[in-house]
Amino acid sequence: MRTLRIAALVEAVSLSALLVNLLTWHVREITALGGPTHGMAYLVVIATTWQMAKSSPAGARRRALIPGLGGLLVLRHIGDRLPAHQRGPGA
Repeated sequence: MRTLRIAALVEAVSLSALLVNLLTWHVREITALGGPTHGMAYLVVIATTWQMAKSSPAGARRRALIPGLGGLLVLRHIGDRLPAHQRGPGA
């Protein structure tokens, strides 16, 4: 769960940074660093979700495939269906 939380946050933040960069200054260095970072976080979200999908509710795998927000959607989907003691701190 911790890996999924970190990857979901990195995925959302890196996509936001890429979009802001695209709409404003379009600095090549941000694109060069943010693109691979976002791509790797996206793949980690998908792999982590599919790995734990046996214990997660139906629909989590499909949500993981949504670029940018998929990880956050999976966390919300799984968190809504887990008992309180399994959600962890801050959930």
